[in-house]
Amino acid sequence: MMGNVVNLFIKPARKQPMLPVADVSAVEGRGLTGDASFGSSKRQVLMVESEVLGRHALLPGSVRENITTSGIRLSGVPAGTRLRLGQTVLEVTGDCTPCSFMDTLRPGLQERIAGERGLVARVITSGTIRVGDLITIEDRS
Repeated sequence: MMGNVVNLFIKPARKQPMLPVADVSAVEGRGLTGDASFGSSKRQVLMVESEVLGRHALLPGSVRENITTSGIRLSGVPAGTRLRLGQTVLEVTGDCTPCSFMDTLRPGLQERIAGERGLVARVITSGTIRVGDLITIEDRS
């Protein structure tokens, strides 16, 4: 299973607008440089499929994802699975459960997007992630 990175975003502070970037530095055990979740133990990176955004008529970055993907199914990927994005390896920590923020985008979205909200991961191998990078499954730990 392979896909691509189609958008990258960082949030400079909680509740602040997402900033699109062409590349981002991922730091082992810490997350994405410049992102408000940097240093979190489990939710260092949020990944969402562009196909899910399209089905729900949402713009990239609107659900506050760091990485928008294309061509790879993320929902349901087991915790412990390792994904390579360019130079970087991420380890899936779990599916992302939709929060009440979804309903601020559109009433009822929290319920409608359940099961396909994407996944959260932590950085295992430092490196640069770039728009256009190939995404591959490394292994299932």
